[in-house]
Amino acid sequence: MLLVFSRFVTQEVANNGYAAVFLLMALGSACVPIPSEVTMLFAGALTTAAFAGAGHQLGFVEIVAVGTAGNVAGSFVAYAAGAWGGRPLVDRFGRYLLILPHEMDRAHAWFERRGELAVFLGRLVPVVRAFISLPAGIARMRIGRFTLYTLAGCLPWTLAFALLGRALGASWSKAENVMKPISYVVAAAIVAGGAVWVVRRWKRVRAEYARLDRTEP
Repeated sequence: MLLVFSRFVTQEVANNGYAAVFLLMALGSACVPIPSEVTMLFAGALTTAAFAGAGHQLGFVEIVAVGTAGNVAGSFVAYAAGAWGGRPLVDRFGRYLLILPHEMDRAHAWFERRGELAVFLGRLVPVVRAFISLPAGIARMRIGRFTLYTLAGCLPWTLAFALLGRALGASWSKAENVMKPISYVVAAAIVAGGAVWVVRRWKRVRAEYARLDRTEP
């Protein structure tokens, strides 16, 4: 699956340049499984003379700016989805989403105090970076702070992979091969930890909602 995505990304960036970089980075920040690492690595490689003869050469400053802008734009989409659909959805279907009623208020208060750190660090972690904007939206984190810390997290990520792709040039895919196992390990850890959490959580949520149902008139 990752190989299919990688081929799709490289083909789109080669054919459509800056527009593809923007769109792919936006989708990757809007919870769509587009590998932003591949996008920026390949875009960075296209800034070298190795690709000039094929007519695909891009500007380095331009790809960093476009890639960062795409990341931020996609983050707004995910934030909006969480803000507009998240809380009503949680209030209505919280028991099925394994969320207790009082926890949304607590999450909102936590994001008011520490949300900027979660958003900033989340943008720097593979896999997590694609989804961190959703809980920020659900908690209605202040949009100004969300924008600032999203930008602060997106820019170094985008710049680092663009620089790496530029340094490697035609050998950019070597870095992709290094990133794959890291992404797999992060994803496996999230799945394993998530499975244990879901089992424990389900028992607690079921008991809490059963108590609430008994106390309602």
